[in-house]
Amino acid sequence: MGNNLTMGAALPPRTSGRGQCAENLMKKTKTEREQAQKPEDSKQLGEEVSLARFANVLVGNAQDEVAATGVTVLIFPEGAWVGADISGGGPASRESALLSPLAAPTPVNAIVLSGGSAFGLAASDGVMTWLEERGIGFDTGVAKVPIVVQSCLYDLAYGSAQKRPDAAMGRAACDAALSHKAVNCGSYGAGTGATVGKILGMARAMKSGLGIYALAFGDLLMAAIVAVNALGDIYEPETGQKLAGLLTEDRSAFADTSAALCRLDLPDNLFASTNTTIGAVLTNAAFDKAQLGKLASMTRNAYARCIRPVGTLADGDTIYAVSTGPLKADLNLAGVLASHAMTRAIKRAVTASQMPHETFLAHC
Repeated sequence: MGNNLTMGAALPPRTSGRGQCAENLMKKTKTEREQAQKPEDSKQLGEEVSLARFANVLVGNAQDEVAATGVTVLIFPEGAWVGADISGGGPASRESALLSPLAAPTPVNAIVLSGGSAFGLAASDGVMTWLEERGIGFDTGVAKVPIVVQSCLYDLAYGSAQKRPDAAMGRAACDAALSHKAVNCGSYGAGTGATVGKILGMARAMKSGLGIYALAFGDLLMAAIVAVNALGDIYEPETGQKLAGLLTEDRSAFADTSAALCRLDLPDNLFASTNTTIGAVLTNAAFDKAQLGKLASMTRNAYARCIRPVGTLADGDTIYAVSTGPLKADLNLAGVLASHAMTRAIKRAVTASQMPHETFLAHC
């Protein structure tokens, strides 16, 4: 019937089109396939730089190493526009509503990250006083009122639950920022009492801390500062390697928090070891509050890449995004760089904080 193929005849071999493409792919050597699967060269996303490159930013830490809690403060002497993304179900925060695009266009003078759960909000009192003494704040005509936002993580189950960040510790962090003391990663500042992998109790958790990473992409600067105190496990997203998190009962190997969450024998109250990953990204690009809110939400991709599970009701995850300069930049590019910087900062927070099991357990 005009068809040269008879019933049961073999189809001619396919040597072009999609069949040829598939054949070519199959012929790739193992080396070629591995090369194709390598993660993108991180240098394409900028070169690491110092926080000192950022104008109008002072960063300082203060901590109580015995009580295992602390404060990290970011000061913007000339004020800065700030947006936020709050994805966790249990945040402890201050002045968050002011960061909404619907609120008055008021520059922020400081961001405080701290331990102590909601008790730690007292640290901002010291930061407020420190700024007021130096004439920094929103001029109301009667007094200059410093605009200070804050997020706290829950570290009461590690170290001392009775000793929390207070006004004095907030002032000490400001003093450290003004003196340009080195801002270390690891168990410093807000990361002093940070831990991860706590779904089955602190005896199977691991130490985490504060991570910092800054980069330059041409004239565009981006930095991430984060205190990683997650319910979940921490991964290197480019390789899938687990870096920290839930351990087996004898602490000899990793267990899996997501798998534990699917079981029926979990504690009735996950808040028995409450968690929060709090951080900020800084850029010299000029963005308004609405754009910074979007930048913060794009940065949250780093949380999803590195932390599993993340954003649960037992987390208070928050990210601030800060504009410190006048540079014109594309928001989409800034979001890619912010997520990359935050990914690196999260990794640094856990790798810089590891300690012997005996030392960790002594604080639990």
